[in-house]
Amino acid sequence: MKLSGWGRYPRVDCARAVMRDAEGARATVLGQESLIARGNGRSYGDASLNARCTLSTLRSDRLLAFDPASGRVTCEAGLLLSELLAFSVPRGWFAPVTPGTRFVTIGGMVAADVHGKNHHLAGTFGNHVESLLLLTADGAVRRCARDENADLLRATIGGMGLTGVILEVTFCLIPVETGAIRQETLRAGSFDEIMALCEESEGWTYTVAWIDCLARGKRLGRSLLYRGEHATRAEAPDATLAPPGRKLRNVPVDFPRIALNPWSMRAFNALYYGRGRPGTALVDYVTYFYPLDAVGEWNRIYGRGGFTQYQCVIPKAASRAGITAVLEKVSAAGMGSFLAVLKLFGAEGEGLLSFPTEGYTLTLDFPVDTATLNLLLELDAIVADHGGRLYLAKDSRTGARMMRRGYPRLDEFLALRERYDPHRRFESLQSQRLDL
Repeated sequence: MKLSGWGRYPRVDCARAVMRDAEGARATVLGQESLIARGNGRSYGDASLNARCTLSTLRSDRLLAFDPASGRVTCEAGLLLSELLAFSVPRGWFAPVTPGTRFVTIGGMVAADVHGKNHHLAGTFGNHVESLLLLTADGAVRRCARDENADLLRATIGGMGLTGVILEVTFCLIPVETGAIRQETLRAGSFDEIMALCEESEGWTYTVAWIDCLARGKRLGRSLLYRGEHATRAEAPDATLAPPGRKLRNVPVDFPRIALNPWSMRAFNALYYGRGRPGTALVDYVTYFYPLDAVGEWNRIYGRGGFTQYQCVIPKAASRAGITAVLEKVSAAGMGSFLAVLKLFGAEGEGLLSFPTEGYTLTLDFPVDTATLNLLLELDAIVADHGGRLYLAKDSRTGARMMRRGYPRLDEFLALRERYDPHRRFESLQSQRLDL
């Protein structure tokens, strides 16, 4: 069947298999020369695509154990975060780390080592994984934890499925009193201002900034900062722990390319910035963490050709110069993004290929065409020259040289991959493109 990542680029004819249990997964792995596991397909590019065999984990989605006293969970890899939250939030527990969509699998969260708005305090999801069961290329099921197969755990966290098929994951949730978030909105008129606000807000649990990436001159980097805390019962006495009931609105058609032009994007960015009124409000957790989940198939806004999400991180000492250079390049090209997000990261991730490192991360969306791909090569050069790297879960087009420059622990990962999968049974279009 034809498959793609969330960016709908590239689209590939893939032979698809379905994992229902460990024995079935073992039979598939041993019967294939080449395959990759795939969760809900929410990585943006080609990380979960293999033309010869793409193994869906969505049927392996049971919650296996839950301790209501500690919040410890054991679940199968195909369980969606949305389903886990629907179960856990009414019981007073929330995910320790969450990405910007709840429609991801727990196995995918490990493989991509996802980060969230609380990275500066909580690190990545992999920091909270106590153990996992991994089906490796030889058909063995290995328990990976910090006291058992610790090297394989480090390679699997952020390893994009290249060490094997994740079967089960054990981790701890965090306690919450309500399903509400106390959100404060602040305005910044320039990039210097938003950096200052981000660093002043390091004591807040959650922070994220939206940037007008088409602003120029003194307004370059003008932003809205959203910082939040889980509301207590005293702060939100009327809030419930039940998930909010909200009807999903779908984008009905692929937007024509002409709809995405510098004028429409400038108008959108100006309107969005203007409507971002400073102040404090109580919002439900879906509104705060997953605003785009309210629009089904929002990826169709970028048209049939698809889009690519460009997410880089630049070390803190070089962040101001590097991200300013990226924003100036994007603004000068007139190829802005509806979604432009800035976050301050904390310490480097535990996984050998974990994306975060201490510094600032910038995320931009672009429709795929020749002009975009040429622009992104220029952005790659800026990011690399400032010591940064790209997020593999978002990437669909960079090359092996950029990968090697950005990930200093790559050789250690490749050595472990050679040890556990010498014949490269687990591979994706991305791993082939990046020579992993």
